[in-house]
Amino acid sequence: MTAQLLANTVVGIVLVGFLAYRQATWRSLDPARVWRTPIVLGVVGVVVLAQSVAVVTTLDVLLLGVEALVSVAAGLAMGAMTRFRTAPTPDAHGRTLQARTGWAGAGLWVLVVVVRIGLDVVGGHLGAHLLTSTGAVLLVLALNRAARALVVDQRIPHTARGMMVR
Repeated sequence: MTAQLLANTVVGIVLVGFLAYRQATWRSLDPARVWRTPIVLGVVGVVVLAQSVAVVTTLDVLLLGVEALVSVAAGLAMGAMTRFRTAPTPDAHGRTLQARTGWAGAGLWVLVVVVRIGLDVVGGHLGAHLLTSTGAVLLVLALNRAARALVVDQRIPHTARGMMVR
């Protein structure tokens, strides 16, 4: 196991643990911020990837594509299983709509991490170095969050849209 693979694994586990916790707890939902995380992760991922990769092989693209498909599918499922509720009292920003995916959503994060680590190990042995880039990790997380945001954004209760933020 290379130092880069170990670092990616640790970063991935910490991020997934944080996001899984957030998935399992009721959180205030602000439609204006649903897209913030995927955009930030995507931009940082592209910048890091552009600075760290010299040669991209067909195997790199294939394995990254498989990983992206799994991540997007998990994100779409997370968005579909998101539940909404109205909080009894507004939060500090006046928001009353809350959302969560529960532990099933957290379980999907575990699946994404297992696939990520598995493809990283296989890709490393086959000479695919794109997957070992931190930029690739961030891009895959961005794709997952974007897929979830796409579904959640469409599912936000229309009656609550105008009343979420005062």
